[in-house]
Amino acid sequence: MKQRIINVFLVIFALIMLVTITGVIYEISGRRQAAQAYPPPGKLVDIGGRRIQLDCRGTGSPAVVFESGLDMSGSLSWSMVHDEVAKLTRACAYSRAGIMWSDPTDAHQNGKSIAEDLHKTLGKAGEQGPFVLVGHSLGGPYIMTFTKYFGKEVAGLVFVDASHPDQMQLSNGEKPIALKLMEFRNRLSAALNWAGAVRAVTAYDKGELNRPAWVNQAVNAYRSTSLDSMLKEKDASEETLAEAGTFRQLRDRPVFVLTAMARFTDQTRAEWKMTTEQAKKSKETWILMQDDIATWSSHSQHQLIPDANHYIQFDRPDIVIAAVRSVVDKVRKNRD
Repeated sequence: MKQRIINVFLVIFALIMLVTITGVIYEISGRRQAAQAYPPPGKLVDIGGRRIQLDCRGTGSPAVVFESGLDMSGSLSWSMVHDEVAKLTRACAYSRAGIMWSDPTDAHQNGKSIAEDLHKTLGKAGEQGPFVLVGHSLGGPYIMTFTKYFGKEVAGLVFVDASHPDQMQLSNGEKPIALKLMEFRNRLSAALNWAGAVRAVTAYDKGELNRPAWVNQAVNAYRSTSLDSMLKEKDASEETLAEAGTFRQLRDRPVFVLTAMARFTDQTRAEWKMTTEQAKKSKETWILMQDDIATWSSHSQHQLIPDANHYIQFDRPDIVIAAVRSVVDKVRKNRD
């Protein structure tokens, strides 16, 4: 009987080891395949022992610099608008530390460190201001922090459904159950990342429906290497918002604020456990925050987009392109 129990434990141990080794090999192989199938667009810029992926296209001034939100898309977050803006002027999209092709960092990933990374990257790459910064979601506070520390190089800004420094307080700080479950899944996957857990999950993930298929495929291929860095940014998000909240004066810089206004679907409301009244209140609060962002400049425009969700650059890339064009034209006019 004793020997039988020992044999059972040995079999279980052998199975665990087999699964673990298989998972490690699967992950190593997946990373190699990702590097071959999806090489970095643009170039990798050395900023002092680590590299940041930067993809600049077109010519002209002011140069437009895109800042993605809190996700793992990196420079690909702007894939639907990048080329069109590059027909107008120099246009640069990049991936933050540890996201997609960029090397990770041991530094705290808050707004200030991210702004410093971007400033170093642009400088090392020889990209010169003035810059028009375009920030989506948490990218809004990121570009405000960049402007706080490197304001002489910033001529205009575009906020694409951007986060507001006070959004946690104004929304009562309560996370929907669906969001909590997503965060738990991400952290559990990150803990088992070395054994291929993230890659195994994303093999069946079709990604966001409004993104081109090739973007979803590339992002999924690098998701296992991007996840830890994205979570580091998330952990510092309150600090990032607080930092951005200390600087809300853009003076007379041209600013364009774009706000997504598509209604929550019944499925989304069910997942987030929101009543119709709560969904309506959420939208009203969001508009008030976006209105406030527009007051940070004496030369601002605010446009509500009724047929776009949070990722306006995928739902209505034409509107993002038009907003960028508007700010670039104003910067040029002021300069002349």
